[in-house]
Amino acid sequence: MSQYSMMIQWSDEDGLFLVTIPEFADRVVMPCTHGKTREEAIRNGEEVIEMYLEAWQVEGESIPEPNTLQTV
Repeated sequence: MSQYSMMIQWSDEDGLFLVTIPEFADRVVMPCTHGKTREEAIRNGEEVIEMYLEAWQVEGESIPEPNTLQTV
């Protein structure tokens, strides 16, 4: 799977786990997907990442770089 970040947050208002992908924030409406369980939200997030990466590649658009943890 990709090395992109996913933020999973519970929404009382929606009654769902909402998924945001920080690296895609300036190109995609956030949150970008959700799930009834944390596991479902993660699976859906991974599918969305793959979908956008494939679409951007086909369209010849630039692909955002994954964020990486910088250790000192």
